[in-house]
Amino acid sequence: MIKYKLICKNCKLSFDSWFSNSLEYEKLKKKKFLACHNCNSKKIEKTLMAPNMITKSSTRKFHKNEKKFKNIKKTIREYQKFIKTNFEYVGKNFAYEARSIHYNNKKKEKGIYGLASKSEIKELKEEGIETQSIPWIENQSN
Repeated sequence: MIKYKLICKNCKLSFDSWFSNSLEYEKLKKKKFLACHNCNSKKIEKTLMAPNMITKSSTRKFHKNEKKFKNIKKTIREYQKFIKTNFEYVGKNFAYEARSIHYNNKKKEKGIYGLASKSEIKELKEEGIETQSIPWIENQSN
């Protein structure tokens, strides 16, 4: 894993992000998958960074954090299993379906889950439609 300090060329926000390796950063940048979480701009660049020195304590800390990460990942997968079992997947139609339920008092046997952009979530919230976002882990060995 490699941590880069990134900067948004649009709003000047500086933030850290982790990548599996330097090629992964380049691949994601080329495909325009990197976006500023403040303004959603795709104009993201690496900034200068100080190298990290590997010490015994940093190695112990890494392994401790790795264990925490695995526990978090396990919890997220348990939530995902619960959601898939108890809710209806509506895909990219999430915003439409949420509005349909809210405005038409459309009753569903199950709640819904799906995909929505940040702007769609913001619009739903402004309309008084309550939503929740959760991290989602695809079925990959990551």
